[in-house]
Amino acid sequence: MDEGISIYGLEFQARALVSQLAENNEIRFFIATQSLKPNNQIHLLEVNEDGDAALKPTIFSHPYGEVWKLNSSPHDANLLVSCCSSQQGSQVSMRTMLLTLPDGDAVPEDGQEFLSFKNAEELPLDGHGGEVKTTEFHPVDSNILATVVDGKVLLMTRAESQTRVVAEVTSKNCPKFTSGKWSQHHQGNQFITLHDCTIRSYDIRDSNHTAWTIEDAHAQLVRDIDCNPNKQCHIVTGGDDGCIKIWDSRNTKEAVFVRSDHSHWVWSVRFNTFHDQLVLSSSSDSKVLLTCASSVSSEAQADDAITEGGSKERLHDGLLQTFEQHEDSVYCVEWSSADPWTFASLSYDGRVIVSKVPRQYKYQILL
Repeated sequence: MDEGISIYGLEFQARALVSQLAENNEIRFFIATQSLKPNNQIHLLEVNEDGDAALKPTIFSHPYGEVWKLNSSPHDANLLVSCCSSQQGSQVSMRTMLLTLPDGDAVPEDGQEFLSFKNAEELPLDGHGGEVKTTEFHPVDSNILATVVDGKVLLMTRAESQTRVVAEVTSKNCPKFTSGKWSQHHQGNQFITLHDCTIRSYDIRDSNHTAWTIEDAHAQLVRDIDCNPNKQCHIVTGGDDGCIKIWDSRNTKEAVFVRSDHSHWVWSVRFNTFHDQLVLSSSSDSKVLLTCASSVSSEAQADDAITEGGSKERLHDGLLQTFEQHEDSVYCVEWSSADPWTFASLSYDGRVIVSKVPRQYKYQILL
């Protein structure tokens, strides 16, 4: 086995992976299966670097359908949300479930193989549509969630169980939203949508009010987006053109950083939470890439100052490492919320690989 790499296999196919965001001490990831059978699961995978078993799973039953998207709360480690679909006869219906983990000493119920969630609540869509793309926890207010469904973004306040439309595709000929994500900046008032090749940020305080737009961000469909946690105007995107691009929302005419190292669709892109010059991407080419965007990172000025002093050579822009342990399309890649050097990736065949940033790059950043 390669240094710093651990492998975990699921029984079913899967395409949903997320870090347990509110857990800052232990390295943990949620993974959900996508099976047409009624016995889907969510695995809570803990990385134990000291014990004999490198990966320790806790498995929960998910009887609500095959999971397409999974998000964890940044406020409550026991809270997550799944976007899932189930089939009844010839009808396929999608919904979003708010799930609460049981207490730490919980055991499976009689006749059950896996743990059950302490609580499972279906979030209301109020008849606004049926094709749920994602449900996202608000970065500041633990009481608010946003759901991208068909051509709308719905804002829900949990205490009131009410929804309101904050963004909507009004033209009949326009494609629907493909995904969306909160910006953790701007007091949590901006929600960014992906709309075919276009990226659009909405100010939720005023329905359908556009804060900024990037037209034709990619030559083909934009698959994923992430916000730089350390630079409020920078976002990274990945698309079907095989490119990853970093944009400055103050000037959207052209990207400030572009790489085209993937040979197929880019499904996932993520900034490192602490060292934002490190960017992960995963693709249908079965590869996970670690890229350096040092020149546009929040640490660029400090690196330049050290370089001029002659005591350190900073990491240069470009591809740092290719991880090729997967054999199928890699739908997700996520950094750990507890360790900035650890990340997990998930391919469609159910293979989860936990990897680390190679030591030479880690030391080059830290020293």
